[in-house]
Amino acid sequence: MSNPSSPGSSAGKSVLASDLKITGDIVSKGSVEVMGEVDGSVTADTLVVSHEGAIKGTIGAKTIDLRGKLNGKIDSAALTLRSAAQVTADVTYTTLSIESGAQVEGNFKMKKA
Repeated sequence: MSNPSSPGSSAGKSVLASDLKITGDIVSKGSVEVMGEVDGSVTADTLVVSHEGAIKGTIGAKTIDLRGKLNGKIDSAALTLRSAAQVTADVTYTTLSIESGAQVEGNFKMKKA
């Protein structure tokens, strides 16, 4: 059995269930799926906020797929705001996709290549 904190170990997927509320910061080298509530920052390689998920704070990931609620800041290389997304945030991105129906309010800034 490998030690998850050992160098070279493969990063896993963490799922925060819909009945879970976390106050604090979450950091992962792998994928995080938020189905519950987070009051704090989330940093991961890949972040998915499901339609029932809600985050109040700063999120940062290479790839973000947002279907739920976010109030705070976003920093992502590839950001997708799905039709159910409700976002109030300052957003920094490299590539951005917004589906019809997404509710978005805030400032958007594209990163220079």
